[in-house]
Amino acid sequence: MNADEYVREKAIASGSSFYYAFLFLPEARRAAITAFYAFCRAVDDVVDEVNDPAVAATKLAWWQTEVARTFAGEPSHPVMKALAPSITAFGLQEAQLQAVIEGCRMDLQQTRYLDFPALQRYCHLVAGVVGEVSARIFGQNDPATTRYAHQLGLAFQLTNIIRDVGEDAMRGRIYLPVNELQQFDVKVHEILNRQYSDRFAALMRFQAERAQRLYDEALALLPAADRRSQKPGLMMANIYRTLLREIERDDFQVLHQRVSLTPLRKFWLAWKVQALGRL
Repeated sequence: MNADEYVREKAIASGSSFYYAFLFLPEARRAAITAFYAFCRAVDDVVDEVNDPAVAATKLAWWQTEVARTFAGEPSHPVMKALAPSITAFGLQEAQLQAVIEGCRMDLQQTRYLDFPALQRYCHLVAGVVGEVSARIFGQNDPATTRYAHQLGLAFQLTNIIRDVGEDAMRGRIYLPVNELQQFDVKVHEILNRQYSDRFAALMRFQAERAQRLYDEALALLPAADRRSQKPGLMMANIYRTLLREIERDDFQVLHQRVSLTPLRKFWLAWKVQALGRL
């Protein structure tokens, strides 16, 4: 199995909504975004799948070194070998990949966030930067598209946080800001024990409304000149917003399950954007 086959299998196996947007890209861009996604998945899995924080930190340090080696022209991991040709082709920057790793490192050092501005720093690293890199690979022409891509990445991350409240709590991490838990009188032990309440539903509606505002803000920022090139991001937005609406309709039953869309529905939502050019 060569490096390109390796990252493609990783993307397919993940079942990610992102994969369905990649399908409509030209071959070179599809290969680049698939490799970049595999990189993000690999470093994120270090935090989620390695139980010993010290071992996880060592693995992340290895990835930092591997990124540096790759930008020096000496990749060793299949993911980085697959990504290496895209560095020059799409103007990728080492600092961006290192930022993603630093965001994952935050999960080893911090399990609570005092307020939304503190959470934003984390979201910037693990999602905003990812959005910026993705926009470049998709074919960004207008510099203003960077702001759109960053905002859209934040909206995706907030949707992930809402979807994964129960799953993250089982790992000891609660991304809902502490001051907002207090505002809605939701106790940490209630989340850990999967206890639903009207207070919890109100808290989650507050989170969902913020995410929806970010989607609206992001879409308003997308320059007309880049609407065509950024179709993959719009496809992902269509899928993620639909997922968020499903969670809202289900009254935020996220403590005991992970709400998801079927592969066929994801493909249909992506195809609609491809065919119509809009959400």
